[in-house]
This record gives sequence, C-alpha cells and structure tokens, in this order.
Amino acid sequence: MTTPDGDWSNPSLYSAGAMFEPRTFTEADPISSVFFTDWAEVEATPHEPHWSSPTYVGKRGRRPGTKAAAATIEASRGATAAPPDGAREAPAAQPDEGTAGLLANSRSMAIASLASRITGFLRSVLIVAALGVGAVGNSYSAGNTFPNMVYELLLGGVLSSVLIPLLVHAQSQDEDDGVGYTQRLLSIAAAVLGMFTLLAVAAAPLIAGAFVPPGAQRGLTTLFATLLLPEIFFYGLGAMFMAVLNIKHVYRPGAWAPVLNNVIMIFTVLVFWLLPGPKTLNPGNMTTPQILVLGLGTTLGIAAQALVLVPALRRVGFHWQWRFRARPNELGRMKEVGSLAGWVLAYVLASQVGVAVIQKIGVSNGGLTIFAQADLLFQMPYGILVVSLLTAIMPRMSRAAVRGDNAAVVEDLTMGSRLSTAALLPITGLLIVLGIPLAVTLFAHGRSTLDGAALIGSSLALSAFGLVPFAIVMLQLRVFYALRDGKTPTLINISMVVTKVVLVLVTNEIFQAPKGTDTNKHPVAHAVEWLNISTSLSYVVGAIVGHILLTRRLGRLGMRSVVATSVRVGFASAVGAAAAYAALVAIQNALGHGRGGAVTGLVVGGVVGLVVFAAVAWQMRIPEVKQLVALGRGR
Repeated sequence: MTTPDGDWSNPSLYSAGAMFEPRTFTEADPISSVFFTDWAEVEATPHEPHWSSPTYVGKRGRRPGTKAAAATIEASRGATAAPPDGAREAPAAQPDEGTAGLLANSRSMAIASLASRITGFLRSVLIVAALGVGAVGNSYSAGNTFPNMVYELLLGGVLSSVLIPLLVHAQSQDEDDGVGYTQRLLSIAAAVLGMFTLLAVAAAPLIAGAFVPPGAQRGLTTLFATLLLPEIFFYGLGAMFMAVLNIKHVYRPGAWAPVLNNVIMIFTVLVFWLLPGPKTLNPGNMTTPQILVLGLGTTLGIAAQALVLVPALRRVGFHWQWRFRARPNELGRMKEVGSLAGWVLAYVLASQVGVAVIQKIGVSNGGLTIFAQADLLFQMPYGILVVSLLTAIMPRMSRAAVRGDNAAVVEDLTMGSRLSTAALLPITGLLIVLGIPLAVTLFAHGRSTLDGAALIGSSLALSAFGLVPFAIVMLQLRVFYALRDGKTPTLINISMVVTKVVLVLVTNEIFQAPKGTDTNKHPVAHAVEWLNISTSLSYVVGAIVGHILLTRRLGRLGMRSVVATSVRVGFASAVGAAAAYAALVAIQNALGHGRGGAVTGLVVGGVVGLVVFAAVAWQMRIPEVKQLVALGRGR
C-alpha cells in the first residue's frame, strides 16, 4: 500500500505529533466566543532577524490574546529562573498563537488535508484497480509496509513530537534562538536515518523472507521492498523539516505537500496502466518496466513530498548546515536527545513486532491488502478532522510544559479530547452503517472484485468503534512528548502491540482456512476482519493505559466534561446512524446489493444520517458541535 494519505501527520499504526495556546476558555465554554477574525498567522519572510520567532499580523502587529492570557504571561515573566551558563535569559512564555489563530491554522490545514485525502483516495482506488487485492496487490502492500510503518511512526508523532519540545526549549534558552542546536540535531538525525535506510535496503531479501512464504510472491515482494525502502529517509527528512516549520507556526507547506505526492502517484499508476503487459497479473508475469515504474514512482512521490518543504524553510530564514559538535551548554540537551532517541527506537521496535505479525497473518489468509485499504478508510476522518487540530497544538503545549504550566497542558488535553470526540463520533456511526457500500463504491473496479471490496467494507465497519480511542491515544502521546518524556509513550505503545498481537494470533487460529485453499483468491473473511478489529481494540487499551499514566503524572485531567460530551454526541450520532441505516435498507431493497445500490445507498444514507445528526445535535445545543461548525465556516 502507499501511505494512507501521504500526510505528514497521519499515524496509521501507533503514532502522532502536534500543537495549541492561551487559556481563554474553561471546561465546555464555546471556543467560538474567542474567535478574532482580524488576526491571522503568516509565514516568515527571509529578512526576519530570527527564523524561530513566530510572526503575526493585525492591528497591533503582535499575537492575539485575552487579558487573562496576558496576565498569565506577565506573571510567569516575573518568575523566570536564572539561565544556565552560556545561555541567554529565557522568557517564561514565548509568543504563542492565540486560540483564534490556532483554530484558523487548524481550519487551513483541514482544507489542505481534505485535498490530500481526496487525491489520496483517488490514488488508492487506482492502485487497487490496477493490482487487485490478490497476490500482486499483497506483494506491493508487503513491500511498502516497512517504510510506511516508519513513516507512520516518525510522522504520526514520534520524531516530530520529540523534536518540537527540544527545539522549543533551545529557542527559549540559547543566544542564537536555538539555530545552532537545531542544525546539530537535524544533522545527527539525518545521518542516522541515512545509515538506517541503507541497512534496510540491504536487508530487503531478509525482510521479505520474514513476511512472505517462498515462491514467486516472495521474489516480487523483495523487488518492491528494494525500490520502496529508500522512502524511509525521505519520511524522516520531511518530519524534521515539519518540526522546524511548526515551531515557526508555519503549517501550510507541510499540509499541502502530500497533494504533490498523490499527484505523482496518480501519474505513476496511469503510466503503469499504459505499459504493455499481461492482462491478468500474477507475481510471476509482471514485467520489469511495470515493477520499476510502480516502485520508483512511489518513492519519487515521497521524496518530492519532503523536498518541496525546502523553499518554505528558506522563507523562514532557516538554512541547514551540517554540524555535529555540540557546544558546552548543549551537552546536557544532546544527552537528552540520546535518551529520547533510545525510547523512540524501542517504540519503533515494539511496533515492528505488531507490523510483522499483521504482515505474516495478512499474507497467510490473503487479507493484507484488504486490511491496508480498510485502515486507509479508517484513518481518513482522523486525518481530515483531527490531525490539523492536533498539529496546531504541539508547540503551544510544549511551551506550556517548558513553563511548568501543567494546568495549561491539561486544558489542551481536555479541549482536544472534547473536540476530537465531537468530530469523530458521528463519523463512527456512519462508518458502522455505511462501511460496506462505501468500500464497494470506491474499490469494486478493475481487477478488484465486488466480494473483495465488500470485505474491505465489513472490516472497516466492524473496527470503526476504535476511531475515537485512536484519536485520544494520539493526543495522550503528544502530551508526554511535550513533557519531554519518551519512555511513557513507548510503554503505552507496548500495551497496544501486545493486545493486537495476542488477538490476531488467537483469532487466526480460530478462523483458519481449510488446507489447500488459495487464500489470495479466497481470503479468510473472519480472520481478515479481525486484523482491523484487533487494531481498534488495541487503541481502546492504549487510551485506558494512557489515561491512567497521565493521571499519575498530572493529577485530575478534567475528563468529566469529555464524558459528558461523549454521551451527548453519542446519542445524536446513534440517531443519525439509525436514520442512515433505514435509508440504506430502503435503497437496497429497491435497487439490490450491487454497485448501483451501494453508490445510491451511500449517498442517500450519508446525507440523511448527517442531516438527522445535525438536527438532533442542534436541538441538544452541544457546544463542541457548534464550535466545529463555526470552525468550518471560518468564523
């Protein structure tokens, strides 16, 4: 599979990274009441003296805020501790974004993410149509899983979430606003990524051998892995570039970069379609040009997605120079990087165990491509509605953590949880009801069969309950990274991996295919569905473990308001989903269960479900829903 959306902040397996600011609300107060339409975030221009200083425009040329926020900052300024030797006196609070600017950034990124998801869907539909969900499609998915896993970890938050708090701390402490520290940190990270990528490419036959049984399919998987594993370097490079841009409050280039990747991938698949070759593909008859075009084109898209950020870095005044030797006052922080990097490595290795099990079981029961595409659909609502919000929160949360303002960190956690729940619960209900017609509409084309597409849909519908827990655990990981704690996210991840691995192994034993079954042609339906169900259950476990550990670290988390929001939005979502199901049944009774009934039922059921949900939510006066509507309107 290709990256679920090519988005730098999508975390498909276990990951995430992001940012927020001033305390202009409490508990369930509507955020719309603090919108300031005359303030906007702008990107820095090359002549700015410090690339790391946020820039704002408006009547007073400074960041927005409220009297309460200003009082908080002024009070903290008076309590600034003496800086260490070699460091400048640090302001207690960097000029972060106001809540209005934060949500404006979130809205802008949501638009870019929507464009990315739409083009990403088109790309994925074309790939499934070109390769099918059988042996060839599974070989491509297997070859691309390892670099995608690293992408999802690095991008979804591990690398960027670790870097942002460290860069924010350096910005507040160093005389050069952290420029030198950033140069050294990126140089070391790039060198390590390069070495790791070379080792991964050299080990491509071993990786394929661990996942795929001997035969033509293993050979094809090895070729794809060799061509696709260089993506690892560009995934990491892009994540580092995004971390630098994020502390400058520049989000748009990274939000739009995935669209370029998707366009390149769409062009690649169209070229693949035009190449001469057999009408019916199998691992033994794909031509060398077909393999090269698909493999190199996929890697080229990821490289372009990273390198297109270089002009944005130059516009904010950051010019990367290779530096490796740390200054005396940086030695402690560089050791901290080493400690965090060690936990990141443990995080990656733990996730690799989960990926290996999914890969092995998915290939054996013929469901790897089905799992990948169901996971793609699962990620889409999170990527469009939530990632942009969370990507605006990490620098703000990191600055609050640097100030030691745990109350502000908890407020961001509570607000993010409420808004994520309000955004995703209605979608969860609709995915449960409309998952199968959605997948049939998107994937029942070309070499992909109606039954294969329906299995993607049932896997999605049965696992949709994990969408909100997934968003919550991603937010929890961001909190720990903002506190510069790399150990706890690794422990949370291990709990999720253990849960998923145990469930996948047990259910695969229960639903084994009869001996001699060609699972590439006849996937084991229940075993395939449990790949996605187990993943969602692991998110539930991760959210519970994360809540317990955060409570121990920060005290009461204000989850009462989150539960209240969940109950109210959950009721409205259930009513909307019931209305959508009734509409779907009526359509399919009239048109049948084929493609026509699926497409019509999806459109009618989706519209009816959303309208009914909106009407019920409006009557219940749920403030978070009104906030999201105001955000979507740009108010």
